[in-house]
Amino acid sequence: MATDLKAWTVEGFERMFNQGDLSYIDERLTRESVDRQEADGTDVCEHLRHVVTSLRTAFPDLRFEAHETVVEGQLVATRSTMTGTHRARAPLGPLAEIEPRGRRISVAHMHLFRWDGDHVAEFWHVWDTTGLVRQLQG
Repeated sequence: MATDLKAWTVEGFERMFNQGDLSYIDERLTRESVDRQEADGTDVCEHLRHVVTSLRTAFPDLRFEAHETVVEGQLVATRSTMTGTHRARAPLGPLAEIEPRGRRISVAHMHLFRWDGDHVAEFWHVWDTTGLVRQLQG
């Protein structure tokens, strides 16, 4: 099972963020899945579609590279780097206010997923938004 959880987690980065394949959301999340960085009651599937679409709009060459992925029981922790070229504004955090200038970014991320069977039950994420803004405003 640990091998499956690791593979499914890495597959999520590849399919959603790198390829723009949002069907992963329907396959591996449910209406009960929770993004712990969002308000209670947030429809996590719709929210995640918005995040992926917004990031891929702002950074058409968006890539997430998972560096390490560690599994302990039903928990999966991943350290990743997001790269891309800022080509458009997106209604997402600081990206909504920063004028695109074609700057390349490289932003560190940490993720923790709790799986319930073959679906993500809840997840946490931290990314270096200060570093992102610094790189975009250069």
